[in-house]
Amino acid sequence: TGAIGLYNVGQSCCLNSLLQVFLMNIHFTGILRRIRVPLRAAQKRRNVPYQMLLLLEEMQCGKQKAVSPIDLAYCLSVYRVKLFVQYDAGQLFLTLWNLIKQQMENPELVEDLSYLYTICVQEHLACQKCSFETKRNSSMLTLPLPVLDSNSQVLKTLEDCLQYFFHPEELTDHNMCFCEQCGRKTPFLQSMKLVHLPQTLTIHLKRFCFEKSAYIHKLSHCLPFPQDLDFNAVLTENQCQADDNEKAAWQYELFAVVAHSGSTSCGHYCAYIRSLTECKWYCFNDSEVCQVSWDDVKCTYGHSNLHWGETAYLLIYMKKHPQ
Repeated sequence: TGAIGLYNVGQSCCLNSLLQVFLMNIHFTGILRRIRVPLRAAQKRRNVPYQMLLLLEEMQCGKQKAVSPIDLAYCLSVYRVKLFVQYDAGQLFLTLWNLIKQQMENPELVEDLSYLYTICVQEHLACQKCSFETKRNSSMLTLPLPVLDSNSQVLKTLEDCLQYFFHPEELTDHNMCFCEQCGRKTPFLQSMKLVHLPQTLTIHLKRFCFEKSAYIHKLSHCLPFPQDLDFNAVLTENQCQADDNEKAAWQYELFAVVAHSGSTSCGHYCAYIRSLTECKWYCFNDSEVCQVSWDDVKCTYGHSNLHWGETAYLLIYMKKHPQ
């Protein structure tokens, strides 16, 4: 029936944009369609995956250009995701994802969902005096990339942001760590190495930053991002902790952009999504949906003179050749 919009039901542009990104992802909806339907009416009203499934079916079976996500919005309000509230898309994505995971009863689906979205990294801490090293594996749902370096200098491309994120950091002076082998605080080298990348990779551009006055400032400078992204060409061998089979699948194609316009206190979100079945780009702006070009998507790169303009905030990449 074509791309379907979602009515704004109370400052729900952020929620609407994220729902479109979830529901346009055929890998996610393939998992969603396999959930166990709650037995009781009260359970159905409170179950986030089930309400998302109902919304998906209404979008796919209806004749209208947009549908209302009000039932899902009421369901989310039970879990303190309220209407008429300005949300940060990065935070709301994590909240939604965790609610979906917690309420999926089938362990196999939980595992599939985790594999679809979870990034695995290995954190290293190495003493600069005795080379004593600790390693810790951890996982994350987004790559939270700074858009400024430690000297507040602008990082010029997405590739620069990735290299900076995985670049080792020296912990000296008041940041020194206690070394068990040396028995005292010593300078350390802190680094993070990439172990596994998921089918659907979510990158969070940290466009909102705190200034000394505790005022949240939006960084609107131009930051180009590519349609095709190969992590093997961006990161060095020392920044990866993965075998050749894993790294062979680290080639990505841009699937969606969640863009923010306006200020931090009064903003608006919309989503640019590439249909996986049609290979066409669409702009989902609440109830309004229209086909767009790659040049339109590139308008979300940002501009230093347009602080209220539209800038990419979340980038969602999809593996070209999944294992």
